[in-house]
Amino acid sequence: MTAGVVGVVLVSHSAEVAVSVAELARGLAGGGPLAPVEPAGGAPDGGLGTSAERIAEAAARADGGAGVAVLVDLGSAVLTVKALLAEGDTLPPGTRLVDAPLLEGAVAAVVTASTGADLDAVEAAAAEAWDYRKG
Repeated sequence: MTAGVVGVVLVSHSAEVAVSVAELARGLAGGGPLAPVEPAGGAPDGGLGTSAERIAEAAARADGGAGVAVLVDLGSAVLTVKALLAEGDTLPPGTRLVDAPLLEGAVAAVVTASTGADLDAVEAAAAEAWDYRKG
């Protein structure tokens, strides 16, 4: 992978959720330069859903040259990202769908990416969020 920083894209069926999770992740990563974080939420008409175009645009904006980690909320978001990845030329090189919970995974991904870690480390940190216990 080329030098640069890993970007993070947050895909939700709700534009508001995607924006809020991005803001929270940025805020909790705080201090120092942050990795690019872009929300991609909602359907093209502004309602609930997913949009391949919004995801592709967010990935292009988040591309910092070292890959893009894409975290999603629910089923059709997964399918949309997988379809974009299968097309092969719609998303930036090094874009990867990350199997992680959206909120906790986003925080871990942004914090890790902001340290200059590579895409494998960002993916691993986000995936570890599955193990966060709250009780």
